[in-house]
Amino acid sequence: MSGDTGPTSVAPSPGETEPGRGVRIVVEYCEPCGFEATYLELASAVKEQYPGIEIESRLGGTGAFEIEINGQLVFSKLENGGFPYEKDLIEAIRRASNGEPLEKITNSRPPCVIL
Repeated sequence: MSGDTGPTSVAPSPGETEPGRGVRIVVEYCEPCGFEATYLELASAVKEQYPGIEIESRLGGTGAFEIEINGQLVFSKLENGGFPYEKDLIEAIRRASNGEPLEKITNSRPPCVIL
């Protein structure tokens, strides 16, 4: 016996789940408004933090950038006038993955305006 215990697994132990697993995000955005880049940036940041998360995009109406987590609207650009901060969305995902109640994200960063 050489002391080799064989391959080690990085998979979660039984009873544990990968963070974000079971959380479903839908982002509806206005493509003609140029919001696809914002969606891709946000989706990339979320996937980096929560690789097992499911993110779906849909084309929305003029000015839309709406985010649902597990069917609950958590952010609306139409209501807030800007885009969500990544940290606020990551926190909402953390809450959802822990089974905690979700609250609407009311902080928003202003959209870029070219003068």
